[in-house]
Amino acid sequence: MKGNRNEQEVRRMMYLEHFTFPDGDSEYSFFLDKVKRTCYDSFYPFQVLPGRGLEGLDFDLITILYGGNGSGKSTLLNVIAEKAAILRDSIYNKSSFFPDYVALCGMELKAALPATSRIITSDDVFDYMLTIRSLNEGIDRKREELFDDYLEAKYSQFQLKSLADYEQLKRVNNARFNSQSRFVRNELMDNAREYSNGENAFRYFTEKIDEKGLYLLDEPENSLSPKRQLELVQFIEDSARFWQCQFIIATHSPFLLALRGAKIYNLDETPVAVKRWTELENVRIYYDFFKKREREF
Repeated sequence: MKGNRNEQEVRRMMYLEHFTFPDGDSEYSFFLDKVKRTCYDSFYPFQVLPGRGLEGLDFDLITILYGGNGSGKSTLLNVIAEKAAILRDSIYNKSSFFPDYVALCGMELKAALPATSRIITSDDVFDYMLTIRSLNEGIDRKREELFDDYLEAKYSQFQLKSLADYEQLKRVNNARFNSQSRFVRNELMDNAREYSNGENAFRYFTEKIDEKGLYLLDEPENSLSPKRQLELVQFIEDSARFWQCQFIIATHSPFLLALRGAKIYNLDETPVAVKRWTELENVRIYYDFFKKREREF
């Protein structure tokens, strides 16, 4: 991803400074003025934030949206990504009212967003791992075919009759003068399965996150072991500190919540408030669990 640079040559960089959401009055005005029919089952993402005491977010180099399922943290990320018009790989299933909601949001930039900026969701990582798996399955099928090709070529009575047969001659000679395993390796690309799912997930983040960009990560801990999560933490800290990257992360992983200098919004509270990571319920549950069992260590 990044080349070698002297620490003095790089500096921290903020892109997105502030983001506002429509308050209850704005949402009410929208329905009064534009929604003529009431046959909709849901007005999502309307009616998610009013009453939560969250009308805006002020960002830092690393900002974390913490909360349980249904807290709205993924919704906020997708709304921000849509407003900022940044890259995404997987298609997001928007509701009928999503564009209207985004239009009512406000965004204040401190610097222009680099073209490398993107949102990375669990679906992106999962699709990437499925692609690797499909590639491996195709390679495995081809490998079985090459085993048969090897035996056929090695013991064939092939003779060169014209220049058109030259490629087949090379293939026969490759089989005659090499072992079966070397023949297959020469004919087949390397299998991507040398990496586990967790390793492939980690590689996805390191490949997609480049220098200078705003990166929105939706529960990046999914598919990552604790060890890999700690490696991702170090990667994020270094990218924010040295490579002019800004991060907004939706997570409830204690490892990611412990990111140095992160500003954490607790979406499980009303009103939503900024908290230290050690004050969060999810982290306290882990702490209490291990504290009760510390003698076993």
